[in-house]
Amino acid sequence: MDISKTKLVAIVGPTGVGKSDVAIELATQIGGEVISADSMQVYKGMDIGTAKVTPDEIGGVPHHLIDIIDPAEPFSVAEYQKMARQTIDKITMRGKIPVLVGGTGLYIRATIDKLEFPAGDISSEVRKRLEQRARDEGPAELYKELVEKDPAAAGIVHPNNTRRIIRALEVIELTGRPFSDVHRSWKERKSIYNLAMFGLIMDREKLRKRINQRVDLMIEAGLLDEVKALVSAGYEGFLTSQQAIGYKELIGYLKGEISLEEATDAIKAYTRQYAKRQLTWFRADPRVKWIDVTDKSVDAVVEEILTELKKTGFIPKG
Repeated sequence: MDISKTKLVAIVGPTGVGKSDVAIELATQIGGEVISADSMQVYKGMDIGTAKVTPDEIGGVPHHLIDIIDPAEPFSVAEYQKMARQTIDKITMRGKIPVLVGGTGLYIRATIDKLEFPAGDISSEVRKRLEQRARDEGPAELYKELVEKDPAAAGIVHPNNTRRIIRALEVIELTGRPFSDVHRSWKERKSIYNLAMFGLIMDREKLRKRINQRVDLMIEAGLLDEVKALVSAGYEGFLTSQQAIGYKELIGYLKGEISLEEATDAIKAYTRQYAKRQLTWFRADPRVKWIDVTDKSVDAVVEEILTELKKTGFIPKG
């Protein structure tokens, strides 16, 4: 199978903008199946806080890569890449069109572009050793070693960015290639698929209100009980270390460190900050065709996407 001819639609954008609803309706219209590209929706039991679609909402459209592992189970972007591409192949072989939807920019790029990830991306023993060395010897010593092994990395990695220094040394050790080579492949944006990528944006103030309202609805829907159940199951360490927005703040409330109102306000603030980072990530990709969804119905947004897909010959006209 010539993978470059495999059709793939991607729906990206900030949290709260309405990607899931658009993806479901689009999949219904073009005979598609949805693949989630959300780094938190892969975890079982984290439903309300990650805004997973419910059985009622999916409208019979198959969804993939949701609820696939237990919280705290090691999971890397390399594993996601492999699973997402296998899923795309299976959907295509069924004569359907895969619709990749989500806000985790790294998962999107890992799927659509020719990017390589070292094995052991999450629980790498190499990384643990380098982190210990950074604590013992200081980041300056590691930076010196990095520049000796890969002089070109000096123009890419800042000497004060300890996390990136560690990552660069890890890549060198695990792949045997200079970090600067791997970094160069990241700068290229050439999809391995026949890609049509759409980004959803909204008036900033309206998105802020939507995010705030969504957090309130999550609290009303039982997010606190969901957090209690996860803590009881022994996942507290994972929820705090992974910085899962909505979970770590409510753990603080359960411990009596902050009030419920303070926890809720923090969730809203962190979610808005996350949405801003998502926009920054996706705006750096010139392949994204942006659609302003402010005050538009889902049907109207999908119609715009369909018009573009027909215009480019991605799907037949008529």
